[in-house]
Amino acid sequence: MKIGEHDWNLEPLGQHIWRGRMEVGQLTHLARSVKDEGGQLIALWGSDDRHLGEGFSIHVAFLASAGLVWTSCALAEMAPAYPDLAHIFPQADRMQRATFDLLGIAISDAVDDRKWLRHGAWPANVFPLRKDFDASQPATHETDAYPFIRVEGDGVHEIAVGPIHAGTIEPGHFRFSVIGERVLRLEQRLGYTHKGTEKRFEGMDLATGAKLAGRVSGDSHCAYAWAYCMAVETATGGDVPERAKWLRALFLEIERIANHLGDLGYLGNDVALSFGFIQFWRVKEDWLRLTARLFGHRYLFDSIVPGGVSVDISEIGKAELASEADRIEAEVRSLKAIYDDHATLQDRFTNTGVCKPNLAARLGLTGLAGRASAQAWDARAQFPQAPYDQLDVNMATQRRGDVLARAEVRFAEIYESLRLIRDILKGLPAGELIAPLPPASKVCEGLGWVEGWRGEVVVSVRIGADGRLDRVHPHDPSWQNWPLLEIGILGNIVPDFPLINKSFNLSYSGPDL
Repeated sequence: MKIGEHDWNLEPLGQHIWRGRMEVGQLTHLARSVKDEGGQLIALWGSDDRHLGEGFSIHVAFLASAGLVWTSCALAEMAPAYPDLAHIFPQADRMQRATFDLLGIAISDAVDDRKWLRHGAWPANVFPLRKDFDASQPATHETDAYPFIRVEGDGVHEIAVGPIHAGTIEPGHFRFSVIGERVLRLEQRLGYTHKGTEKRFEGMDLATGAKLAGRVSGDSHCAYAWAYCMAVETATGGDVPERAKWLRALFLEIERIANHLGDLGYLGNDVALSFGFIQFWRVKEDWLRLTARLFGHRYLFDSIVPGGVSVDISEIGKAELASEADRIEAEVRSLKAIYDDHATLQDRFTNTGVCKPNLAARLGLTGLAGRASAQAWDARAQFPQAPYDQLDVNMATQRRGDVLARAEVRFAEIYESLRLIRDILKGLPAGELIAPLPPASKVCEGLGWVEGWRGEVVVSVRIGADGRLDRVHPHDPSWQNWPLLEIGILGNIVPDFPLINKSFNLSYSGPDL
């Protein structure tokens, strides 16, 4: 397959997914070719392959005109390194730093070589994702002197927020440089939720791995579980019954609606419109209770499993879900009219937290936040996996890139997801819910790609000859989007930060593996 002027010897791995291996010296050339045709870097991770008789590898997933391109480069066993990609795709920076922290794979001529995940939790010369890592060794007590970038000048002050917050949100440190209340710079420090998730996958059976994948970022359970199962099914050559494919899409759209409803309520709350918060969360609670009644869990945990799904919907349930979809759409349209007519809300939303389209494209803003800044990427519409290839998804976009635009995308996506749910219920084929996967008799690998409510969720899987997981990397779209929050706050006042932050609503735990 060609990207730009070059044929990169890529082979189809799945629907709209391509696989290739190349020399590490070619990686920069491929990245530039993807950039030149308007594509993006989606994910970057590493692996320790020494137990397979090799060294290390660096893996990169690019979004190109033909779909998702997954390429791997073999690296030396001693002093593994690869060329810096952050000068082509800035979103690679934190992924590269995390890959060094976890595996000791270095970046040649790095734009930024500060640690990202380590936080003093393990010694500088220890890499916990290597196969020979000793998990029983005690934690280090090294001082974590992270070199924040300082802004100096007359009247400049620093405000440190977090990492522990007054609410129940996950930890993250935000360091503001301000004059008065006007923000000159924001620098984030994340990684406080590191639980060793990627290491935990090693040696798991495939079914247990699906449970863990769905818990990487709990509000995106269906997206992660589906991406993981897709990767496992690709690796083993397994097939999924048609009814199960349609039910997976149903679950994903249910999840999308629940999150958008909650965030629209929070956005109202952040501008002191408590009425909006209460009403949207009342509607969300109705939606979650119906989900629990129909499928056994409010957030559909463990409904998507390797080879299919674990729960079904009856004819009575279909009628009940369709009726609730109609009722909720009417309520959301009524609430949107109130938001549209509320002068204070509109004033606070408009021109707040702006990410302009050209900067969003340069820095790789993705998902709903990207679509609010004219980045027209939605895998359901452009690179549809079954059954989306039969559903004709309408992509919601805006150009302003402010809080209002991100709210408008959320409203539009709720309406579209409700329409998709009706179409899925009408077109849901009869048949089995699950099919057994062929056993893995040799090392095999696969990749799954799902458009979650935040953006694309990518999961790569390598299964050992014993049929157990050897390496799993789950990728959250928050990797790309967290740095854009630093851009969106510039020139705004400090009290607008909670509103801007919530308009993105990024995952802390998703990128912290």
